[in-house]
Amino acid sequence: MTQWSDHLIIVPIVLPLAASALTLSLDERRRAAKRVISLGVAALMVAVAVALIWSARETGPVAYRLGDWPSPFAIVLVADRLSTMMLLLTSVLGFTSLYYATARWDRSGPRFHTLFLLLLMGINGAFLTGDIFNLFVFFEVLLAASYSLILHGSGTERTGASLHYIAINIAASLLFLIGVALLYSVTGTLNMAHLALSLASADRENLALVEAGAAILGVAFLVKAGIWPLSFWLPRTYGAASPPVAAVFAIMTKVGIYVILRLSSLLFGKESGGAAGFANETLQLAGLATMLFGILGILAARQLTRVAGHYVLVSSGILLAAIGIGGEALTAALLFYLVSSTLAVSALYLIIEPVERNADEEDLIGGIAEPVFDDEYVGAIEEKEDEVGIVIPGTIAILGGGFIFCALLLAGLPPLSGFIAKFALIDALFRNVEIAPTHWILIVLIILSGLATMIAMTRAGIDRLWTPGEDSPSRLSLIEVTPIGLLLLVCLALMLTAGPVMDFMQATAEALQDPTGYISAGGPGGTVGDPGKAAVSGLRR
Repeated sequence: MTQWSDHLIIVPIVLPLAASALTLSLDERRRAAKRVISLGVAALMVAVAVALIWSARETGPVAYRLGDWPSPFAIVLVADRLSTMMLLLTSVLGFTSLYYATARWDRSGPRFHTLFLLLLMGINGAFLTGDIFNLFVFFEVLLAASYSLILHGSGTERTGASLHYIAINIAASLLFLIGVALLYSVTGTLNMAHLALSLASADRENLALVEAGAAILGVAFLVKAGIWPLSFWLPRTYGAASPPVAAVFAIMTKVGIYVILRLSSLLFGKESGGAAGFANETLQLAGLATMLFGILGILAARQLTRVAGHYVLVSSGILLAAIGIGGEALTAALLFYLVSSTLAVSALYLIIEPVERNADEEDLIGGIAEPVFDDEYVGAIEEKEDEVGIVIPGTIAILGGGFIFCALLLAGLPPLSGFIAKFALIDALFRNVEIAPTHWILIVLIILSGLATMIAMTRAGIDRLWTPGEDSPSRLSLIEVTPIGLLLLVCLALMLTAGPVMDFMQATAEALQDPTGYISAGGPGGTVGDPGKAAVSGLRR
């Protein structure tokens, strides 16, 4: 007999799905009810993620087979340290972005809350699924929701950016299906645990097909992660999106990073036979090239949204290069950096809009002075008197303080979590017995990325906050300040609890290096809530 807690893994998928259907059934004018439902669900998902991460920490990986069907027929969800950590990060970003959107951005178009909840559902499913085909399904759900969310707020720049975004991701989805088909033709399964067992004993003649399928699959993930030269769409797309949408999009590139990290440890780890270490050198070189492109983009950008977009590329490059190098210490450091950088760039996207609210027309989206809302939309004119919120004395001081904090975090200056993450990365690289040239290049680019970020953020701060202007300071709503403050407080807490957090990351890295627990949980023989204690050696026989 199962307990209710055994079904907790399915909640981050079912809850936003049900809530999205409920908000869809409500009239657009019932905005207050939609906000209550969405924010309540987002807050509850934070609590569920905390419970799941605690369970994974105590009991190890736990598998959930929908309908209690056996593998490989069941739709398998697996909650381990890595997936629950990403789930918690998504929940925090989802709640803060959604709260920020209630200031006015959820009135910029129809069905905002429905689409936002579907986006969270797709991201949560991508992190929890133990099957590559279901990963494709969740990818398509989150992408379909993101296509519409980019368009919220109207304007030709958003429309043009969304069309490029849609075309690129449709092409990536096609590559995804081709890679999946090749893997299935060789192994006869798409369950990640089964794939790990199959590759360990794969025939040499089939290994080339497996690697070809994995390479095509990897290109699809790298497009979503923003790897160079497939990353030209990202700064423009994220810059054109509304602030709360761009803030939650900060986690979407990490979905591609997560999948590459997961599949690298499962399919191409030390126990993978001839496939061990596949594409590691390619990941290193691609990551370094992406970092260089992002650094140059940061220095060249004149809009804060473009600075943030290119910083996302820098963070993706650091993570991919570190994944290619590998090792427990470096994996733990990259996980810490992943969390810190994602929180910081999400906070930056939220603070950009109030900072640039009094910008000249040439500084607006795409260099064109376009309205934020479409006046023909039925809900845009309502509640106009509530649009700007209450006046907070010292607006410039509040924005300036938050902006400086973001700049220090992104640049990696001590003693904040950004510095701790970059220091851990460099320290892990120096721990290697033999430091390769790519390691030295990575260290140099990490330092240069911090310098470039500080230069760009200082320049932007002087132009937008400290240069006297003719207009009075913009009005700032408490609804806008609160989520920004929450994200920065989480980053501050990450700094103050760096020791325990790094211990968790170290344990997560150890589990990735030795995925026996994940394979046991996601493999055959488990039931609902089964922690997967079957011996992998027995499965391989």
